[in-house]
Amino acid sequence: MMYQWFECKIKYEKTLEDGKVQKVTEPYLVDAINFTDAEKRIIEEIQPFMTGAFEVSDIKRVRYSELFEDPRDEADRFYKAKVLFITLDEKSGAEKKTANHMLIQAGTLREALNRLEEGMETTMIDYTVASIQETSLIDVFHYKEAVSEGFKAVTE
Repeated sequence: MMYQWFECKIKYEKTLEDGKVQKVTEPYLVDAINFTDAEKRIIEEIQPFMTGAFEVSDIKRVRYSELFEDPRDEADRFYKAKVLFITLDEKSGAEKKTANHMLIQAGTLREALNRLEEGMETTMIDYTVASIQETSLIDVFHYKEAVSEGFKAVTE
């Protein structure tokens, strides 16, 4: 089964540090099968953390060829990198650049570039980093296989 990344935006009322209540929209990344599954999964993931009402205001498919995560608490941001893979066209001999987008979890832009370079060390293809920019993503939720408790197969 092939899973894909979906960016889901959650709209809710957030109490700020000064006590004011403000409507905010926060994006999350979910690994899902399709749009319906993405909506179901983001609701399941977010619901335990929400005290009031919230809504899924937008879902869009995003394409990331790699995800470089960092378990450290300081790595609290996500950066989107555009990496160009460089190949040679055998017939014409011309250089061809193919864009790939990668997501990197890091604390700073410099750390993101370092994590990207560490992650790309084993690649055999030439590449160049075209851009890295900070995203507004709050968190990433990977697909978890559902475990059915108490399920017994009935055979005749």
